[in-house]
Amino acid sequence: MSEYRDYMVRATAADKQIRAFAVTSRDLVEQARIYHNTSPVITAALGRLLTGGVMMGTMMKGENDLLTLQIKCGGAAKGMTVTADSRGTVKGYPQVSDVMLPPNAKGKLDVGGALGLGILSVIKDMGLKEPYVGQVALQTSEIAEDLTYYFATSEQVPSAVGLGVLMNRDNTVKQAGGFIIQLMPDTEESVIAALEKKVAEVTSVTDLLEQGITPEGLLTQMLGEFDIEHTEKIPVRYVCNCSKERVTRAIASIGRMDIQEMIDDNEPIEVNCQFCDKHYVFTPEELKELLEEK
Repeated sequence: MSEYRDYMVRATAADKQIRAFAVTSRDLVEQARIYHNTSPVITAALGRLLTGGVMMGTMMKGENDLLTLQIKCGGAAKGMTVTADSRGTVKGYPQVSDVMLPPNAKGKLDVGGALGLGILSVIKDMGLKEPYVGQVALQTSEIAEDLTYYFATSEQVPSAVGLGVLMNRDNTVKQAGGFIIQLMPDTEESVIAALEKKVAEVTSVTDLLEQGITPEGLLTQMLGEFDIEHTEKIPVRYVCNCSKERVTRAIASIGRMDIQEMIDDNEPIEVNCQFCDKHYVFTPEELKELLEEK
């Protein structure tokens, strides 16, 4: 894949009463599509969740903080998981990669139909004893509205979230990106009313990206009249940090009897990474060593 072109911008506006994020994420969504060989509707669903996740990950303060977005649902997609850090890297996987559905009533990929009713969990691991977990029922199952609802109910932060993935005819990703705009406490009513009007004018994130509008341009279009100040620009990308060492630790964490059973079978075992589909093979000898170390 070519040099990463995806990046995210952060900004504040209206004398810091508004904070905003916007991202272009085509390459990272395409990378996920390649890893998981997803159908168009699953590419769109996972792509939206990755795009939302990478922005939400950068809201975390600590260098080692991790954010996980997990959807469990009753539709054919069954669910999907995305994990992001505070430095702009993200990874994810779908439960079912090959769901095929006709377009929805608007002629778009039917992400809501693929997911159906379900639960969105937001898990923040900030190095404390217990991670923070916020859960909400999916509202539309189109993901952007579900994240908007999560922010309003679990974090009490009024937000507008826009996410989009546009496919090429050959089912590769043509455009992907999104924005999150949030109101800080005590935002003036006049600012809220004006902002709501501006956000309502954005009908499609991918249409704007298709016109060549950058993440900076996206935020300027919505926040330009509120004295916008861009504060940061960071590259974002899909990164899986799996390794033989990590997989070995995962195997070591299962029971001794289970490992002994694998040894008794006298066949190599293969472990696949869910995030990048990399294969790791362990011979019976390696498993014996692992058991001895245990």
